[in-house]
Amino acid sequence: MALPQDISPVNSELMDTLARSSDMDWIETVPGEAYVKILWVAPESGRWAVLLKWKKGYVAPPHKHLSAAHAFILSGKLQVRDGTLVPGDYLYEPNGMVHGATTALEDTEYLFICDGPVLFFDEDGFTGYKGWEELERVRQGLAQKAAAE
Repeated sequence: MALPQDISPVNSELMDTLARSSDMDWIETVPGEAYVKILWVAPESGRWAVLLKWKKGYVAPPHKHLSAAHAFILSGKLQVRDGTLVPGDYLYEPNGMVHGATTALEDTEYLFICDGPVLFFDEDGFTGYKGWEELERVRQGLAQKAAAE
């Protein structure tokens, strides 16, 4: 049966992205406390996806989402604002969401997909920024290190 319109890709370079997270090493972001696996970054949209692993007691600093974010808890427990997230919980945080520290109540792993950057702050002001560019720099640095070994 013929389709009523042409649905062939305009961009012949489109391709799937597959991240085999079980083959990836954890990247230590806070010594002994926090780790990440970078699954995907999208320069064209600013989106990114990571697996996060936090040891019990790790506290992520207050931050503001400069875009929407999604979290899915795989294991452990997180204290987020007035609630506790447990395995199987899905959290959507809209663009502009501001919240205080997030605490790992147990060793925790979760999938985090962000539509753009996150701005970190404390009582004295701006302390950091995380977006696709920072993650891509980490990935490129690891690739260069591996190539040099």
